[in-house]
Amino acid sequence: MSYESVDALQCALTKNVFYYAKDAKKAAGRALGTVVEIITFYLLKSWGLEKHLAIERRLPEYANPDITHNVEFSLHPSIHIATVRLLAHSLPITPRKIATAIGQQEWLAERIKSTQLLSTDQTLRNACILYEDPAQLVIAHVVEAQENGFTISVNRLVPHPFAVVECKRVGVEEGVGKGPQTIEKAKQGAYVAGSLSSLQKMRMADGTLHGILELASGELCSHPYQEFLQTILASNDPRMLRAFTVTVGVVSNHGNWFTSDDHNKELKVLAQSYDWLLFLTDAGLSDFVEPLLLKPAKAYESIRDTFLASYAGTRGANRFTKVRIALAADLPLRHYFSRNLHRVEGWFNVISPAGRSIRDLRTELGTLASKNGEDILR
Repeated sequence: MSYESVDALQCALTKNVFYYAKDAKKAAGRALGTVVEIITFYLLKSWGLEKHLAIERRLPEYANPDITHNVEFSLHPSIHIATVRLLAHSLPITPRKIATAIGQQEWLAERIKSTQLLSTDQTLRNACILYEDPAQLVIAHVVEAQENGFTISVNRLVPHPFAVVECKRVGVEEGVGKGPQTIEKAKQGAYVAGSLSSLQKMRMADGTLHGILELASGELCSHPYQEFLQTILASNDPRMLRAFTVTVGVVSNHGNWFTSDDHNKELKVLAQSYDWLLFLTDAGLSDFVEPLLLKPAKAYESIRDTFLASYAGTRGANRFTKVRIALAADLPLRHYFSRNLHRVEGWFNVISPAGRSIRDLRTELGTLASKNGEDILR
């Protein structure tokens, strides 16, 4: 590891990238928050979950649709609609062009979106929404990009997600003591994590957690939480799965006041609220930033160039986020994560549940992704 802590890494970015900013260290910290989201996104892609992904969706609370919460990533049951190839001169690639190419004329109405999957300057929109109505969410992603054209996959998502993934950057600014904003941010994440799924948590008098689930009949089922969670994951019973959502939190150390082994109040709050809480280590974050953003090999220079151009202090859209990213950075990022997946998975420690590994999480999400969402919702 080249930097002994995230704070040292943030200082390096302050000196080398954000020197122009009025508050350079704060700008570097925000950029690191974006990097955490990008790492999480490409990890999910590397696990083969891109066709299930929606980004920045507002999801209703369980049995309380009047209140919705914005979540960074949601994973939905996915039904493949079509794979289409559009030539390079087709840029920009819009929902209307894709709908026409696959013969979905009924989308060419008021519900079709205007967001471009791939713009003329080759900025990619991840999890690009083509069409949406109360029963479905249609997304597209670029499967392959070549000089003469692009292969695009179109998938229909069931609105209710089987999992949500959120990144929490909780830290302190230089010269500032740990303030109430850190615990409030943790509490906000904890509230959302506890409100989306039909499987509710109840703490017993001895401190253990039980899960409570109401079946369609009105019957209440209760078992120790982790045991109940595994029962639902193994089930194909629509009564259990219909409104069930696994919650995953990803946290990283911004401010050097907690570690994966030294849990402060914020981390304890999040650990008891999310079904899975992952800690992106200082070493892991450094292992991404140095070889890809600061000192890349030639194959990854376009990632660095996109990052620097997005944070040059000039006007213009950021092309290095989980939502919008330059195609020139997306392709080598895919390559890096697919070639180094085992190493990337090693960047994370599992805070909760105790005794589990990140590969267990990968298996659980894959199990949920394989279930037939349409059958469940009938």
